[in-house]
Amino acid sequence: MGICVYFILFSLIFKDIIMATDNQPHTVVDGVEEHDAGMSKKKIWTVFYYLLALTCIEFIIALGFVHSGILERGLLVNIIYIVLTLIKAYYIIAYFMHLKFERLGLVLILGLSLILIVYFIILLFIEGSYLGLHIY
Repeated sequence: MGICVYFILFSLIFKDIIMATDNQPHTVVDGVEEHDAGMSKKKIWTVFYYLLALTCIEFIIALGFVHSGILERGLLVNIIYIVLTLIKAYYIIAYFMHLKFERLGLVLILGLSLILIVYFIILLFIEGSYLGLHIY
């Protein structure tokens, strides 16, 4: 819950900075901002089919290969899922959240997220070792 509030506050504070440094030309039509190099219907459907294909690949791996015993559950399957999920996350963030057209915003969000994830993993290791030493 606290992380969500943090991201909302971060986006509100840095929204003007991110938008001011955006290099894409903007036009205003009836009070609505649009990107000149924005998304067309063809691009939206292309990204949708990429996401659909990646999801189908994940289901084929999970229900076809792992469930039938062709692939064993383990590190290889986890790495495949993580890579496919990161590719899907990129397409969603870049195209549907329109951050591909705002490079600084994309860099700030991904950089901050990576820093926080590493920080929380380190905290989990510290807390885990603390509990392991003092419970028994």
